[in-house]
Amino acid sequence: VGDAAFPDGRVSGLEFWEALFRPTPYFANMIRSGLLMPEFLYTRRPGRYSRPDTGIPALSLMVLPHLTDDPDGLLDEIGAAVIGWPDRTAAEHHEALFEWLKARLGRTAVVERSGYSTGWTQKLRTAFPYAKFVHLFRDGPDCALSMSRHPGYRVITLMREIQERTGVGSFADLTDEDVRSLPPDLAPLLNERFDPALVQDRDFPLSRFGALWSELVTRGARFLDELPAAQRMTLAYEELLDAPRQELTRLAAFAGIEPSPQWLDGACALLDDSRRGSASKQLTPAEFDELTESCAPGARALRDSPS
Repeated sequence: VGDAAFPDGRVSGLEFWEALFRPTPYFANMIRSGLLMPEFLYTRRPGRYSRPDTGIPALSLMVLPHLTDDPDGLLDEIGAAVIGWPDRTAAEHHEALFEWLKARLGRTAVVERSGYSTGWTQKLRTAFPYAKFVHLFRDGPDCALSMSRHPGYRVITLMREIQERTGVGSFADLTDEDVRSLPPDLAPLLNERFDPALVQDRDFPLSRFGALWSELVTRGARFLDELPAAQRMTLAYEELLDAPRQELTRLAAFAGIEPSPQWLDGACALLDDSRRGSASKQLTPAEFDELTESCAPGARALRDSPS
């Protein structure tokens, strides 16, 4: 749902529904351009909204396919319920939606997991002051190397470059003159459709992804340090590899859930220990040293955090 999640003031049920239904612009542009992220589950099993002219509803792109094999049907049910809801704050609408989904699907808790989400933490804490937060992180060089190959993070890096070159804080503030000032390999990325080669075939300095990793984990560590101990938890990917059942059981307990044997078995089977140390295995010593240096601020923030 992105930036449409928490508008100011009170909103009607119809306005809340429109925020859930309206395709997220930057994801829609990527899909139209043939640049798909593995997280886009709906594109793997296309449904009613697979035509280019419709766009995939924001809630359907990733969230609903995790909950059901019929995301279109569940979206219809949500729409029928939400449209008639009374005016209230966006946070109250979200809480009502969580309760509706729990009742509809026979669940007991709400757990949301998103990469690149430390920028949302303050808004989420304001909206849901009782919420618990888990900071899940991975070794810096390994994670940065993985980010460098991910189409979403490659686009994020380019969009950040556009902001740096134009000096705007929000893309809504871009002027025609700003766009004309951009080089020809950046300006087309602001169109509804662009050549995916502009993203896929570009050479990126790995240090940019190391710096981005450092920025994100530093922000996450600082945020957790501000929370009461009962509302915060850290989970290192490498510790998850070392003791998967212990760490997953700890995660479940933090969320107030009894871990089922089936969940533990399935989750453990997904873990791939061969990815540990991928940066040192795949890069030259000079490349690895440069990447490690760019990750140093983030590694230091994690090391110094009391969380």
